[in-house]
Amino acid sequence: MKVVVQRAAEAEVRVAGEVVGRLPGAGLVVLVGATHTDTPEIADRLADKVWKLRILADEQSASDIDAPLLVVSQFTLYADTRKGRRPSWSAAAPGAVSEPLVEAFVTALRTLGAHVETGIFGADMAVSLVNDGPVTLVLELD
Repeated sequence: MKVVVQRAAEAEVRVAGEVVGRLPGAGLVVLVGATHTDTPEIADRLADKVWKLRILADEQSASDIDAPLLVVSQFTLYADTRKGRRPSWSAAAPGAVSEPLVEAFVTALRTLGAHVETGIFGADMAVSLVNDGPVTLVLELD
């Protein structure tokens, strides 16, 4: 799995003009992509890392201050642009594989105590945020 974490002062995701997820205060926007070899165990480990990542004010983590998270599925994180001008999406897991993994990631965060809002898997989403810092990190596990 590949995760992009952005510290945000505010954020929301809309589908067909309707807000489906919103940070109820400052927190983290988390874009999540899955590849073919990912497992629920990887989702659990990444969720723990995101929840405890010390990137908020005064080197605090979301777990330290109960900061909310907005999680949005993002298959485009696995775009391969090495050849030509048209990205290849072959490294991204298909929806039948990636949707349960994104759900496992969200469930793991909630199990850890996080307040998690989400987008809608596979929907055409409009994500808006005010990046705080700005702080943006890309996370993958070995």
